[in-house]
Amino acid sequence: MSTQQDLGITESKEHSPGEWYAEVVRKAGLADYAPMGGFIVTRPRGYALWERIEDHLDSQFKATGVENAYFPLFVPESYLEREKEIVEGFDPEVAWVTHGGRNELDERLAVRPTSESIIAPFLSQWIRSHRDLPMRVNQWCSVVRWEATDTKPFFRTKEFLWQEGHTAHRDREGAWAETLQRLDQYEHTYEDLLAIPVLRGRKPDHDKFPGADTTTTLEALMPDGKSVQGCTSHYLGTSFAESFDITYVDEDEHEQVAHTTSWGLTWRAIGALIMTHSDDQGLVLPPKLAAEQVVVVPIWQEDTREEVLDYAEGVADDLGEAGLRVHLDDRDERNPGFKFNEWELKGTPLRIEIGPNEVEESELTLVHRPDGESVVEDRQDVAETVDEQLGEIEAKLYAAAETNLAENVRDAESRDAILGTIGRHGGYVRAPWCGDEACETEIKDQIAAEIVLIPFPDDEQKHLEGVLAGDATCAVCEEHAEETAYFAKSY
Repeated sequence: MSTQQDLGITESKEHSPGEWYAEVVRKAGLADYAPMGGFIVTRPRGYALWERIEDHLDSQFKATGVENAYFPLFVPESYLEREKEIVEGFDPEVAWVTHGGRNELDERLAVRPTSESIIAPFLSQWIRSHRDLPMRVNQWCSVVRWEATDTKPFFRTKEFLWQEGHTAHRDREGAWAETLQRLDQYEHTYEDLLAIPVLRGRKPDHDKFPGADTTTTLEALMPDGKSVQGCTSHYLGTSFAESFDITYVDEDEHEQVAHTTSWGLTWRAIGALIMTHSDDQGLVLPPKLAAEQVVVVPIWQEDTREEVLDYAEGVADDLGEAGLRVHLDDRDERNPGFKFNEWELKGTPLRIEIGPNEVEESELTLVHRPDGESVVEDRQDVAETVDEQLGEIEAKLYAAAETNLAENVRDAESRDAILGTIGRHGGYVRAPWCGDEACETEIKDQIAAEIVLIPFPDDEQKHLEGVLAGDATCAVCEEHAEETAYFAKSY
């Protein structure tokens, strides 16, 4: 296979999205498959995306009182067993360490599937008085969940990167406010950094985090009609505090049980980013996330080489001094067409083409990655011009994803309508639901779709009026409807 062919994407996003996705990940240099099934090697370009997400979130966390810490990778079995629902919820996916070197361990160690059971005991030690609250810690780490599924880089791997925040509060009001504050920060990250609109709400009770009182979530719709759980933020109530003795003495010298939360976002966000914006030419990245926001490609013949390169270098220098991430591609051994294709594959949002005509007219030709739109602008004030163009590119990406979401939320009032709508269109089907898991199971067994979201009442008051008034019946069993549910196939 030639190098030119190897650079190109051969699969179709529309007709074979799974194969297309894997090809984009590999050819854009984001990740490779590891020798152990279910694991990936994250390459520098892929890890750089995670670092930008990390930087964006970390600054928001710290601005709202969160401190970073790090807890052990291993969790003693006795610690894990102190919260019964955690054990039951994660036991099928836990990887266990039974030996240290040649010696069998006295107690098995779990490779953390989540860290509540190792963090909660230390919160219990650190918290004594109401003056210690709220306490907020976060760690950036990896976790292991031994799922028996096919590997899809960033979407589904046995080991994955994430952040997990853990907090303790005096009462429900403080803990619930924390839960929603983190959901707001995740929403800002998806919409402002990744240019992906999301729906917000909570998970049904049968699908909430083991041991939690309430699990809130953001859901993002992919172009293939499937939903991605973008994050979760859990109000844990007092269950973990009771199991791990997280108590405090209040102002009246009475001992009280703390209310706790946990919240996390994984590198699944990278998978959602790739699937949402990329196309059959390769990766597409929002400007705020791209390693190179701008690539400058000089186009010369031998008699114009020096003047074109000098002009291009000046443009790149001006952009770099303005704080933009710019790369000057002045390679002799590659022709302009090859460079265009390569940078399109890598997802660089904006390309600046500079040839003799641009030099003579003191102009720039700017090409948008998402749609190939080309504009000619004056050389003067290049940094301001590029900044405006990058803003337009980001707006295009968000608008396309927003349109996809708006066009793919449909209502259904019966079981057959739910099945038929998902089967024909994909996307979200919004339907009244009685709250019984059996009604979800009936849909899941027929078409592999599940309830991914229960919207917060304030977000969809108009649609919920019938349910809240007690007039609606469940679309599946026709019994009294308690709430509205969003059904969808999901990653």
